[in-house]
Amino acid sequence: MSISLFDPWQLGSLQLRNRIVMAPMTRNRADADGVLPEYVAEYYRQRAGAGLIISEATQPSIGGRGYHGTPGMHDDRQSQAWSKIAGAVHDAGGVMFCQLMHTGRIGHTSLLPAPWTLVAPSAIAANWPTTTADRQEVDCEVPKELTVSEIEGIIDDFASAAERAIAAGMDGVELHGANGYLIHQFIADCTNHREDSYGGTPHDRARFAVELTAEVARRIGPQRVGLRLSPYGKFNDMNEVDNDDAYLKIVEELNELGIAYLHVLRRRSTPLHEQLRANWKSTFMLNTGYFGDSDKAELQQILANGDADLISVGRYFISNPDLVDRWRNDWPLAPWDEDTFYTPGPEGLIDYPTYQP
Repeated sequence: MSISLFDPWQLGSLQLRNRIVMAPMTRNRADADGVLPEYVAEYYRQRAGAGLIISEATQPSIGGRGYHGTPGMHDDRQSQAWSKIAGAVHDAGGVMFCQLMHTGRIGHTSLLPAPWTLVAPSAIAANWPTTTADRQEVDCEVPKELTVSEIEGIIDDFASAAERAIAAGMDGVELHGANGYLIHQFIADCTNHREDSYGGTPHDRARFAVELTAEVARRIGPQRVGLRLSPYGKFNDMNEVDNDDAYLKIVEELNELGIAYLHVLRRRSTPLHEQLRANWKSTFMLNTGYFGDSDKAELQQILANGDADLISVGRYFISNPDLVDRWRNDWPLAPWDEDTFYTPGPEGLIDYPTYQP
């Protein structure tokens, strides 16, 4: 029997209507306090036909903020806004996880009120542009190397934000361990030069990701937790070398926890990606990445080959709120407008129409 993008899938205790996941995408509509406006609930509601929606990246603490307009999940006003969003998605029959992300060395200290500052596993600046509080483009600064007690505090921040997300009505959380942000910075040999228990060997570089995921799973239950990884991804000045063992250690440790899924970004298939898929015991989700191919036929082939159980799709969901229906019926796809990806207001967010046959 052939596998289809439109087949249901059991994700832990959750029944997904299809195998098509709306990937997490930054949209920068939150206010200066990290609170999303009410119209964002309509944005997510329109896209509830996805088997699973993963929210835009959301900071678990004030110190986790690296960009203008990103939402938080660390105070009551923020979680109240998310509660309205989760309710709108559920009313439309959808399932939604909240992605939690600490940007680490990516960002600028002007975006962080004292005593918060830019932090990372090691004091290594990213050779990457960033934006200040007054929206000037500058080079990234040298971050402060985290102490062990500060690492423990960040793990608690993530776990507390996960509890808030569940209390707000989310079905689960995804931990953003990809794209050069804090969890990825601990995993990678290019950004983690520590010589304590959180660095020095591939196994120790995996420790932060494993301990953080374990604590979040302990607080909200493992079947409500997913982890996203981007092995050897280059975004945000990442240049990993011979780091397979760190990723294999993460999979080995997390298999014992029984979390809901592993979400892997892949520009091309590598022996490591194939090994991660083979070793992983629960749901395996694949994203072809910004430069990858999200053509329906290509994604269908990935499922048919057994390379993944779920496929996550980004930009097509921006301009096609009814993407699942369009693909199911072979209706034409609408183009997206990159000029409104990150602009304030509802334009480019909730004004893409559904297809009228």
